[in-house]
Amino acid sequence: MHARRLTPILNVSSLQDSFAWFEKLGWTKAWDWGEPPTFGGVCSGDFEIFLCEGGQGGRGKSDIKMTFGPEGDDCADKGVWMSIWVDDVDAIYQRCLSQGLEVTWPPTDMSWNVREMHVRHPDGHVFRISKGLEEEEK
Repeated sequence: MHARRLTPILNVSSLQDSFAWFEKLGWTKAWDWGEPPTFGGVCSGDFEIFLCEGGQGGRGKSDIKMTFGPEGDDCADKGVWMSIWVDDVDAIYQRCLSQGLEVTWPPTDMSWNVREMHVRHPDGHVFRISKGLEEEEK
């Protein structure tokens, strides 16, 4: 198989609220379908995520505030986890804070040579916002 494109589909409780949430993250509404709309897509550059109101997968937000660390649980949320690779994790972190989004792991240099943070969608989908760390100059 040679995949040409991959588009995740997230089960959301409200299509319109999810469009608004993704706009706060910096994505844009691309389209919606149905009357009233129950399916749609959001885009960032060449990348797209489909949103399906009430179907196609699972969802479920936990009450645990952190997704990693000693007080966290990376298995508590029942939604999808996705990694989004960016140029500046800290800029995305600041945007999330200014937009009131739920950050469940602050920007951290991880042992697997990645700087990452986590932000949680209201339906329990977790986005790992990541950037590879450059090797230290020797």
